[in-house]
Amino acid sequence: MSVSELTKRVRRELTYLDYPAREWTVPRFVDGVPVLDVLIAGAGQSGLGIAFGLRRERITNVRIIDRRRRGFEGPWRSFARMNHLRTPKEVTGIDFGVPSLTVRAWYEEKFGRRAWDRIDTLPPEVWRSYLDWYRDVLDLAVENEVELILIEPADDIFLVHLRHSEGIERVHARKIVLATGFEGSGSWRAPKSLVAHLSAALYAHSADDVDFRKLAGKRIGILGAGASAFDNAALALEAGAARVDLCFRRSEMPRVNPLTWMNFAGMLGHFGELTDLDRWRFMRHILEELPVPPTQDAYWRCRKFENFSWHPNCGWSFIDEACGVARVRSSSRSFEFDFMIFASGVETDLSARPELALFSEQIALWRDRFTPPSGEESESLARYPYLGQAFEFTERHRGAAPFLRGLHNFTFGAMLSHGISGAAITGIKYGVRRLVNGIARDLFCEEAAAYYQDLLSYQTPELRTLDNAFVWLSQLGSDATNFDSFANRLDQHQFAMLRGLLQRSRPQGECPTVKPARPARTKRTSRPKWVKKKKRK
Repeated sequence: MSVSELTKRVRRELTYLDYPAREWTVPRFVDGVPVLDVLIAGAGQSGLGIAFGLRRERITNVRIIDRRRRGFEGPWRSFARMNHLRTPKEVTGIDFGVPSLTVRAWYEEKFGRRAWDRIDTLPPEVWRSYLDWYRDVLDLAVENEVELILIEPADDIFLVHLRHSEGIERVHARKIVLATGFEGSGSWRAPKSLVAHLSAALYAHSADDVDFRKLAGKRIGILGAGASAFDNAALALEAGAARVDLCFRRSEMPRVNPLTWMNFAGMLGHFGELTDLDRWRFMRHILEELPVPPTQDAYWRCRKFENFSWHPNCGWSFIDEACGVARVRSSSRSFEFDFMIFASGVETDLSARPELALFSEQIALWRDRFTPPSGEESESLARYPYLGQAFEFTERHRGAAPFLRGLHNFTFGAMLSHGISGAAITGIKYGVRRLVNGIARDLFCEEAAAYYQDLLSYQTPELRTLDNAFVWLSQLGSDATNFDSFANRLDQHQFAMLRGLLQRSRPQGECPTVKPARPARTKRTSRPKWVKKKKRK
């Protein structure tokens, strides 16, 4: 079976799961213009999975946007510079339990089953290609190069400002999902205290676009000890850098990956239900006391170069510039670099998000809801948003900003509230379902009165006639000039009912088979055998 055959199979299998098929959300309008039920900002793995999950719940009044061009959503073709993902190849989630939609099914059809058996993890380019196929096979209508620039509360909905090639567009939405990845609750940026007086040409963040070809023959400094630090160091070395020095403040190289420990159903599925104290303690240890190390592959990728060195106890304390060279000092030594890369992670800071500018101060952070025990404080964790059960923002002052319940943060900023679910492949299986179920719940509960009125006006009969089955059939048949016109008047439900009625009405003999009608290829004038001809007088 080829990938094209797999595509057909997925679409066929989805028809088997098409229950209940009814679209059910209540249309809303502002000045005659339809209001979106959900706007999804971000079309990486999370945004695509959320869109498919909403469709499975028959929520279709949805728009998906991404500020990047097609194929470059997420980090996989930009700053994800590793050779292989650290995620296990067996990970599932955005497939929603459809086996033919899994990455394994796609990979085996594209490269062969033996190829799947030979790998442990996927290259980022392969994962991105799978996401491209996933988007196409599900026909997810992503609008690329459309950026969410501002969210404006408007009574109980939102007025959203979108920027694209044709200018600024304003649309209304009941729900907004921020599926904007690692930087979705802050920003990637070099430490201000170190770069405040440096030329921008001297440094970059590991998430920036870096032309590594220009680093050939130069002295490169890397700050950080995680996977991105080593990935960037490796690319600089492979591009021909004269020397690469990787510096970090810890006394030892991190070696244990706490995220690997988290990969079990209890932690992935129910972390968000722990007490605040438990969640704080888990994440403080994972994010601060036990940082994620480089992979073995990334480490060996650098160590094979003799012009590579790594330095513990070497956090940078001061940097200045002289004659186009960065002079770096730490507590133990000094360096001169022609270029520096800060692999210092993402800084959680909602005030850095332009789309939240009108109300970021009204959003509750962990420091507003929780006071850690003495000795367990963390300024960085205190800045994380304190999210509700469906990843929705909550109010800093209760009752002051009720609109926040319609704004869902499915980003790395959800880590402290919900664990590894908002910006990592391994947690998607549980996080996306929780988010989708929460949105469906809200859209239904908010319109309970409308659904009740719809119930009161519901008049579609299930008991269609009080006549004998054969009387009813003859009445239908008498109005039809041929079998096709008669059969086409019956829907699937009527055919099923008809079959049952005939079977019960003729217990002494076998009831002829009644099959649903198909569009006629040639005109038929004969009556079905089980409709008796009238005797001629």
